[in-house]
Amino acid sequence: MKILVFSDSHGNEKFLLNAVRKHKNADIIVFCGDGHREISDLQRTLPNKVYLAVRGNCDWNCSYPMLLTYTAAGKKLLITHGHAHYVKEGLSRLVALAHKEEADILLFGHTHHQLTTADGRMLIMNPGSIGFGGQFGVIEIDEATGRITATEYPDSQYGPVIIT
Repeated sequence: MKILVFSDSHGNEKFLLNAVRKHKNADIIVFCGDGHREISDLQRTLPNKVYLAVRGNCDWNCSYPMLLTYTAAGKKLLITHGHAHYVKEGLSRLVALAHKEEADILLFGHTHHQLTTADGRMLIMNPGSIGFGGQFGVIEIDEATGRITATEYPDSQYGPVIIT
C-alpha cells in the first residue's frame, strides 16, 4: 500500500499536481491541512483515490475534521494539522496523543518543515509544505510483513525511515 502525504499547499496547486502525477500509483492521498480548496479540486480531478483530509488553521469555512484516524493495511493512522497541539512549540503533546490512540503512524503539518522519524514503533511524519517548496512524503506499507517505509521528497537528506 502506498500513501502520498501532503500539507500546507496554501493555494499552490502546481506542486501538488506534480507530486500526484509522479506517484500516480498511490492508493491513499493524505492532506494535513491548510489548502482545503486544492485538495477538494484534486478529489474532483482524480475521484478514484481514497482521500483523507483534515482542517488546518488557515482552512476557514471548511468541513474537514481537526483530527482523523484511519486504518490502512493494518496500521492505524492519526492525522491532524498540528496547530491545535502546538507543534511549533514541540511534539510532546501530539506524540502523547498518538500513543494514547495507539497509532502506528502520526501525520501532521503546520510547521512547513519536513520531519520523518520514529518514536518506538510509531512513524512520525510532517511532509513539509507542498505549497512553499514542493515538499511531501510517501509511506509504503508492506501488507505481508507490516514493514513501514517513509521517504521525504523532493530531497531526502537521510534516506528513508523504516519501521519493522
